[in-house]
Amino acid sequence: MSSDQEWIDVVDAFDTVVGQATRGEAYARGLCHRVTFVLARDERDRIFVHRRTATKKVHPGMYDMFVGGVVGAGETYDDAALREAEEELGVSGLPRPTRLFTFRYEGADGQSWWSTVYEVRCALPVQPQQEEVDWYAFLPEEEVERRLTEWAWAPDSLAAWPRLRRATREAGSARGSGGGEHH
Repeated sequence: MSSDQEWIDVVDAFDTVVGQATRGEAYARGLCHRVTFVLARDERDRIFVHRRTATKKVHPGMYDMFVGGVVGAGETYDDAALREAEEELGVSGLPRPTRLFTFRYEGADGQSWWSTVYEVRCALPVQPQQEEVDWYAFLPEEEVERRLTEWAWAPDSLAAWPRLRRATREAGSARGSGGGEHH
């Protein structure tokens, strides 16, 4: 079955399921659906960055700092995040990704989707899917920031990136100001 024939949930402005459609129909008609974004970090805290193949239906040939994809019909965001991360990274046995936040992406092309962003630690060697990934590397966060103005990035990932940076800064300051134990 091609990815255009996969069934997905169609959702409303509140991320409530209101129906189902094939992925191809959802994109052709601009139906709002669900996707996952997973930031994969290696044991040295570098971020998995890749260039999407030219044959990808959405954002072909563009760079991306997230793996992930469309949530299947009846599938949870959490299950889709793990499935998509393992598929795109070409690994099995990843820990369950940590859910960070959800936002609605509104593309300039009229496409929109509810997007749940996750993070996962990938200590395993990766073997990305050749049909999905044209090039990849684990890059330090500073290099990802520098490349934001140099490379053509997937617009939905560019929308997620500053939200991720804000969420991780807020989580870091909340941990630093908490009344936890000090060693």
